[in-house]
Amino acid sequence: MSLMRQISWLVLGVVLASLVGAVGLSALSAQQLMQTQLGLKNADNAQSLALALSQQGGDRELIRLLISAQYDTGAYEFVRWRGIRGETLFERVGVAKPGQSPEWFRSLVPIEASPGVAQLSSGWTAIGSVELKSHSSYAHDALWLALRQLMAWLLGVGSVAAVVAWVGLQRIRRPLDAAVAQAEGVLAGSYGQVPEPKVPELQRLTRAMNAMVQRVRDLFEAQAGQLLVLREQVHHDPLTGVSTRQHFLAELDAALQRDDGPAVAGLVLVRLRDVGELNSLLTRGGVDDVLLTIVTALRAYPESVSGCRVGRLNGGDFALWLPAKGVAAETAHALSHALRASLPAFGPGVQVALGAVELPREQPSSVWLGEADAALARAEHLSESRGGFVVEIVADPGVGREQGEAMWRGQLQEAIAKQRGRLVEYPVRDRSGRVLHLECPLQLQLLEGGEPLSATAWLPFAVRARLTSAVDLFAVRLALKAISQDGQARCINVAPASLSDASFLPKLRELLSQWPQAARSLLLDLAEAAATDHFERLLEVGLQLRPLGVKLGIEHAGAGLAQVERLYQAGLDYVKLDASVLLGVAGEAGRAAFVRGMVIMLRSLALKVYGEGVVDEMDAQALWDCELDGITGPWVTASGS
Repeated sequence: MSLMRQISWLVLGVVLASLVGAVGLSALSAQQLMQTQLGLKNADNAQSLALALSQQGGDRELIRLLISAQYDTGAYEFVRWRGIRGETLFERVGVAKPGQSPEWFRSLVPIEASPGVAQLSSGWTAIGSVELKSHSSYAHDALWLALRQLMAWLLGVGSVAAVVAWVGLQRIRRPLDAAVAQAEGVLAGSYGQVPEPKVPELQRLTRAMNAMVQRVRDLFEAQAGQLLVLREQVHHDPLTGVSTRQHFLAELDAALQRDDGPAVAGLVLVRLRDVGELNSLLTRGGVDDVLLTIVTALRAYPESVSGCRVGRLNGGDFALWLPAKGVAAETAHALSHALRASLPAFGPGVQVALGAVELPREQPSSVWLGEADAALARAEHLSESRGGFVVEIVADPGVGREQGEAMWRGQLQEAIAKQRGRLVEYPVRDRSGRVLHLECPLQLQLLEGGEPLSATAWLPFAVRARLTSAVDLFAVRLALKAISQDGQARCINVAPASLSDASFLPKLRELLSQWPQAARSLLLDLAEAAATDHFERLLEVGLQLRPLGVKLGIEHAGAGLAQVERLYQAGLDYVKLDASVLLGVAGEAGRAAFVRGMVIMLRSLALKVYGEGVVDEMDAQALWDCELDGITGPWVTASGS
């Protein structure tokens, strides 16, 4: 039983005990008073009757008439005339009248008054005595009426007292409920503060809870700060601050595997030539300044274009990933012009070669690196004869072919209207091999009778045509139908552009309300940018959808989550760590430490942690050692465990 209920029952018990005690005490006092008053009445009436009878000169008939007249007033149980030897000379006796009071009340509160007795005489001669007793039913009726009135007053006062007590309990309960909600929030990963109440005892409790929550929050923020430091140590080059070769290649592999990227992208390689000779010519510090100048030029692109990645592949080689079509050549030439303006200040021996490729994203990373290396080698060969800065561009012959935007829009709208699409299912499994849920990317059949295409082919055009919300609603509808058939939880990716559509959330809520049971087994993946760049929008999504039972999570999550100051307020259920964070975790202790730190930080927010893009068994085992809740990826799908 809850504390407030115990207090409520205690207050109710006290009120009832007071009520019963007051009524009982009043009944007892009234009973004693009635008995005393009735006894005095009997004695007075007996004396009055004896005085009247004594004046009749001993005439028996007149005495009988007066006794009958006294009895007929209806207030007596009996009136009796006894002789000098105690014999009954005349009496009138009747049945006691029940009155208005109930029988149980008369039995519970008996009123027994002694009869009144007075001596009779005729002159100086004693002629006996008169004895009478009044009915007690009149006293019971008066007592019953008085107690009923008292009960009514006490019930009224008790009701008012109960209302006042309830209001007081509610005032006490509010800070207690706030403290309980605060404690439950800590368990759920929320670190809110509660205003201190005016009640001294509760004020101390609230102050202690606030201090504890603040300490936990400080620990979380300190842990997030440590993760950022560890991230810099593990993923970034200590000199330039850009990604190391291993981490950049992991980011490249992860970017090529995603469905939400552009169909065509670019890669630019930059090489500082003859680093060994420059070390002897400019000293190590001078070469470091040259490298930092190159990195400064490269870093301008990730700061202005979302999704760009910069990495240092080795001593003088850098790479720039461009998740957009038709910008690789332009970017390479812009970099060449920027470096041509800044690097000559270090001396005539500084030369840079640039190679750029633009390919379809379905090509494996080995092809990308091979083509880019070939372009860089040709640029470096040309720089030997030309000197200075040389750019070489390679583009896939099929990259330039593209349907018109109007044609794509029409095909997308027709596919959605005719429901030509399907969900491809990839399992997310726990350590025991149990399927936690199915990741379900959408494939659309754009042409009647054609092959369903993955999001890589049509998503960029859906974004451009502002059809992502319609596509996502279609995918959610397919998932809800599938869940209602087999009960298996399914996960749908929601495009960032859909969250920007004001009509998306109302339509999604309406759709989910049509499938209330299936909605409880639906998971929605949101991009990490929703937490890092659009936190208020993320809060709104949680407020709208969580009451319907939908679980929300962040996909492709990396160290950026550690920079979200109010992540504990987002109301998320899970986080999926990006493949770029996890690839190679088995062979790199620092990367494993970073993943373990991310798991600990996210678990402190009561979040489930899953891993994406697992490609081999060694990495899978390392992730289980890091205490992940589940993993997905090519190895999980192929092995079924």
